[in-house]
Amino acid sequence: MISATLRDIAIIIVAVETIIINALLIILIWQVWRLIKMVRDEIKPILEDTKETVGTVRGTADFVSGNVVDPVVKTSGKIAGFRQTLRTLQSEIRGQPRPPASPPTQPPVASAPPPTNSAPSAD
Repeated sequence: MISATLRDIAIIIVAVETIIINALLIILIWQVWRLIKMVRDEIKPILEDTKETVGTVRGTADFVSGNVVDPVVKTSGKIAGFRQTLRTLQSEIRGQPRPPASPPTQPPVASAPPPTNSAPSAD
């Protein structure tokens, strides 16, 4: 009699647990569906706006490069050529030898120390 009662109580507990787990599973599936819907509706427009912004930045960079940087570089090159021409003409007028053209500036190169000959010589 007692074992039959304990068996019935255990069956009722397992049935209640199954109902609770199924209810929680349904809630979980519903939350995942809402998340997918939010990603589709919220994230896609953000990505499209980002693509548009990148295109705008690319166009602005091309415009600045073509209309600001290139003319400045060309003008700087012409001024450097003009200055060198003036130096050459001044040295020609004064009868002095032409000054050497200034070498282009390059970053210093780290050189390795000269190899030392630690082996004794066979003199």
